[in-house]
Amino acid sequence: MAMGSFARQWLLRIISFGLTALYRLYRVHPFVWRVMARNYRPWMSGFARLHAWMTCQFAALDVPAYAAHLENGGWRFRWFRLDSYPATDKESYVKAYPEEMRCWKGRVEIAGSVVDESSGSSGTPYNWVRSRRELNTVHRNVAGYTSLVFPSKRLFVINAYSMGAWATGTNTGIAMARIATVKNTGPDLEKIVDTLRHFGPRYDYLVTAYPPFLKHLRDRLAGESWFEEKSYRLAAMVGGEGMTEALRDYVGDVFGKVRSGYGASDLTIGMGGETTFSVWLRRMMREDATVRAAFLGPDEQRLPMVFQYNPLETYLETDGDDRTGEVLCTINSTAVMAPKLRYNIGDEGTLMSFPQVWDILRELFADRPVLLQRAEAAALREKMRLPLLFLYGRADSTVSYMGANIYPQDVEYGLYEGNPMADRIESFCLALEEGDDLEARPVVHVQLREGTVLDADGTAKLAEVCRAGVLRHLAACSRDFAQSLTEDSSAGEVAARVHPYGSGPFASGTGTAAGGSSHGIKNKYLLGATAKGGA
Repeated sequence: MAMGSFARQWLLRIISFGLTALYRLYRVHPFVWRVMARNYRPWMSGFARLHAWMTCQFAALDVPAYAAHLENGGWRFRWFRLDSYPATDKESYVKAYPEEMRCWKGRVEIAGSVVDESSGSSGTPYNWVRSRRELNTVHRNVAGYTSLVFPSKRLFVINAYSMGAWATGTNTGIAMARIATVKNTGPDLEKIVDTLRHFGPRYDYLVTAYPPFLKHLRDRLAGESWFEEKSYRLAAMVGGEGMTEALRDYVGDVFGKVRSGYGASDLTIGMGGETTFSVWLRRMMREDATVRAAFLGPDEQRLPMVFQYNPLETYLETDGDDRTGEVLCTINSTAVMAPKLRYNIGDEGTLMSFPQVWDILRELFADRPVLLQRAEAAALREKMRLPLLFLYGRADSTVSYMGANIYPQDVEYGLYEGNPMADRIESFCLALEEGDDLEARPVVHVQLREGTVLDADGTAKLAEVCRAGVLRHLAACSRDFAQSLTEDSSAGEVAARVHPYGSGPFASGTGTAAGGSSHGIKNKYLLGATAKGGA
């Protein structure tokens, strides 16, 4: 080995370990984490990118699988060029090499390591091994974010995520125990009701759950006299899948504040989170076409989730020359036993710094000072200056029909906005079904809540309300769909079918990921080979 190469390697090792130790300082206490988030500056993103480059180079030396991955791709060393390292993903990297080869020095740490399992919503469940130091980092970051967004000295967390091998449930419970009293109920409605009645309204309750379960809990609590009379204070933090503003509005009569977190079993939980400002911005993009066009472009018809994230921990970039594309993530920490290096989980998004967002808002609202004041008030709530991720989700999670893409999020808007029978709905899924005329048309399958019984007239009424709501929202939000309606009246032949609980496409858990109950794991929104690119 040449002396120059040897010196370069050890310099990178020392710097990488040093940066990891430096980051550990702001995780010492949630207060320090909040100070960092409120004082983040754009120049730190350049620093984070440099660290991501060093992490990749460090892995090229000490991670056998990554070294082989680079060699197979014909890689050669380039100073400070993060894009010189090829992206990794589940197919080309995770499935190609065993766990040990994807770990530092080709070894799995035995003591303290925990195996998480992904939900299997994208197909076969996968196992992910995490070290004690890695999990400790995750727990501190989640606790820091939660203490910033849900400030309370009497916080009681009801952890309704599924327990067991799934990463989110177990780790959320451990993280929340740093800042709150925690009860890990899992997605059990009656246990949560018993907990609320037993401990009473003297706490500020934070429910952590998947978005569909939050609706189930809202429907269970709404109208209960004991709940309404005692003025309980409930908030919610959801994750695992996207959440529409229609659902946020729907549960808002029970949950005073609802915020989403962004993470992935492949990578880590707590990669990003919603704030008062990011929710305000998303709602503005929903209500004002000029705001949406300014941030997303004139032709973008989707409404993304909007998160703020910390590049010092999870450095994000997109795979194209533009700021929009599939998101690549490098976790900047040597504590990660199997390092994540420019990893692509297939999520499409747009990245912007906090100052970039404000420059756009100032220009947009130059003649609308009231809206600019509202933006400033929202930003001052948590005072977080971290950059923003506009996340569309998986690029292939659509059904294509008459030249338009139909997204599950748009269907959810149509089902819940202005629907007086929304409390009867347990879940839904979307399919393309071929009729007798050999034409495939979209069908929205709606599952009734457990115990809900409708006669023929009630079933027909709910189906019509759902069909009309979905069609109305699609025509309003999708220019492609609206255009198809003017060109071909049959484009409006979107059907809605109502099924009793656990029947039809929802029998034996087929309407939910991993075969779980609809109260347990994330919902599966596309049936069969209806997704663009295959299911």
